[in-house]
Amino acid sequence: MKKRYDFSRSRPNPYVKKAKRQITIRLDESTIDYFKGLAEETNIPYQNLINLYLRDCAAGKKRLRMDWAA
Repeated sequence: MKKRYDFSRSRPNPYVKKAKRQITIRLDESTIDYFKGLAEETNIPYQNLINLYLRDCAAGKKRLRMDWAA
């Protein structure tokens, strides 16, 4: 391993669209089980499925229905 590397001609990774940020979120056990079940069916990691679902909600500007609170 070199003691020094020259990064003067380096460039950002062109394959990364936007890096993800790690957060902590608390989910119900049943919600996690639901997405883990989908993950087994689709061979997609359950965290990716949750991210895809949330991204779809955000893209569609979906709102929470509050009719259950009445």
